[in-house]
Amino acid sequence: MKKLLLLLIASAFLAPFKNVAMVTETDSTTIVDSVYLDSLLLQMAIDSANNSFTYQRGKVMLKNIAVINVPKGYKYLDSKQSQYVLSDLWGNPPDSSTLGMLFPENMTPFAEHPWAIEISYSDEGHIDDGDAADIDYDELLEEMKKDVEEANEARVKEGYPKVHLLGWASKPYYDKETKKLHWAKELKFDSTKENTLNYNIRALGRSGILVLNAIGNMQQFPEINKDIHKVISSVEFTDEQKYAKFDPGIDKVAAYGIGALVAGKVLAKVGFFALLLKFWKVIAIGAVSLFALLRKKIFGSKEKTEGTAQ
Repeated sequence: MKKLLLLLIASAFLAPFKNVAMVTETDSTTIVDSVYLDSLLLQMAIDSANNSFTYQRGKVMLKNIAVINVPKGYKYLDSKQSQYVLSDLWGNPPDSSTLGMLFPENMTPFAEHPWAIEISYSDEGHIDDGDAADIDYDELLEEMKKDVEEANEARVKEGYPKVHLLGWASKPYYDKETKKLHWAKELKFDSTKENTLNYNIRALGRSGILVLNAIGNMQQFPEINKDIHKVISSVEFTDEQKYAKFDPGIDKVAAYGIGALVAGKVLAKVGFFALLLKFWKVIAIGAVSLFALLRKKIFGSKEKTEGTAQ
């Protein structure tokens, strides 16, 4: 299916330009018909890919670590299919840590402006939340802005665009009772016109963290934000993996607290480019650029030739 999809997409992308180059003395209606056929082939490929996905609803186990009760209005795509979407369709680096994705019920990976919530698990240890109440998040934001700007030179050398942290889209909030933390950042990539939304949810467990990242743009913030509490409450660790079950005698302890978790310094300690690649995934660059370009070339060409025919 993947090879067929790529073949049809390539055919649909190139055909309008072949027709324009080769058909010089033909009625413009012929070009219109050909472009229409190409766009139809592209839509058939997209429909075929969409129909191949198997979404789940209700209660879903996440690798015996946690459970998600898929919120109303959403659908869950399992780990294997999510890796296919993120890497093969959206052009992100492969990442086997993905546990799945939540899509809005009426959204598919091929939407013009798709957004979804990726779910993964980090086993870096039990986080002591004792510093949560003492964090000055405005001060932390200024530190994060400096860190992002200082890292841009290395990003450019590796072929990535510069990124700028503009501010909080939603200020960090930690619920000490549920052991869940959430915040959202507004970012600007030099390669994109629209500002990027990075909405983060973290659930603290016995020896690791559930990581939920909303992938979208700032125009989608109101839609994502209105359901965020429903999404936060949908995930829970299994009984044996809950925060309260932490045993200092046998469980690993993380070398950082809530502040470093928000700032992303934990990933930076593992390796700068681990942070870079994780961050790159958040902007869903393949979906935004590839399919938007295809639509523009195919449907834009169709509209232009139809205007000529009149």
